[in-house]
Amino acid sequence: MKTESRLEKVLAAGHLAVTSECGPPRGCMPDKVREKGKYLEGVVDAVNVTDNQTAMVRMSSLAASVLLKQEGLNPLLQVVSRDRNRLAMQADIIGAYSLGIDTMLCLSGDHTKFGDHPMAANVHDIDSIQMIQMVKRMRDEGLFQGGAEIKSPPKMFIGAAANPFADPFELRVLRLAKKVAAGADFIQTQCIFNVDKFEKWMEGVRSMGLHKKCYILAGVTPIKSVGAARYMKNKVPGMDVPQEIVDRMAAQPKEKQPEEGITICIETIERLKKIEGVAGFHIMAIDWEEKVKEIVERAGLLPRPVV
Repeated sequence: MKTESRLEKVLAAGHLAVTSECGPPRGCMPDKVREKGKYLEGVVDAVNVTDNQTAMVRMSSLAASVLLKQEGLNPLLQVVSRDRNRLAMQADIIGAYSLGIDTMLCLSGDHTKFGDHPMAANVHDIDSIQMIQMVKRMRDEGLFQGGAEIKSPPKMFIGAAANPFADPFELRVLRLAKKVAAGADFIQTQCIFNVDKFEKWMEGVRSMGLHKKCYILAGVTPIKSVGAARYMKNKVPGMDVPQEIVDRMAAQPKEKQPEEGITICIETIERLKKIEGVAGFHIMAIDWEEKVKEIVERAGLLPRPVV
């Protein structure tokens, strides 16, 4: 064991892990974070706390993580390189670990032009792969990136993201290999709707033995409506939503589409369980946290293991 992270303990024990996420509010509303957390308590092993997702200003991921920690959950701190230089990142990592947060996800972040401050500078002092290397060095060698000693290093369980569907597809496994070589302990993937294509990606992952070097959590998302399905299919870069899913949602009356979306999500989890190398699931129920328990329960993933 590299850390005291509950997520690492669950994975190391051979259980299928379950993570979900909480998007902090766009204002000083700590009760909103606590409310979302209550839906996830006892249901997942860790809760991703997003970091100004889609380049929109929100409560900081560190503050929201502390609020969830106070409620007894296990926050998974997301840190994007877009908004901070390496000094600020290292300071936040030390601060987070000092407050009991021992699991994090290293990301680049969406370009500011897509958010509500398109005039803001994209920092990117280092990229997500360099961030992984930096955090690993802090943990394993007790050194800041500049070379100075850390008196009491942060023992972070280090995660990264992977998109099996972005172009060029042939390079996606090589991109993952770089993150694993940099020190990623676990990977959370983009939402999976095209399971056949994901299986092909996993074949490449297994051919390089990457599934034995890091834990891969397959990302799934319940779709609320046919409109959401069409939007993801046509407007979201790097998302692969087969037409059959859109048609299946469209075949339902509007009031039954949310339930159909949940059913599709559960069916996807059942298929993913059979793929060698899948170590768990990351459920991205965006502003729909109240449905995560139903998904986890119907997928046969409750109760969560005691570790």
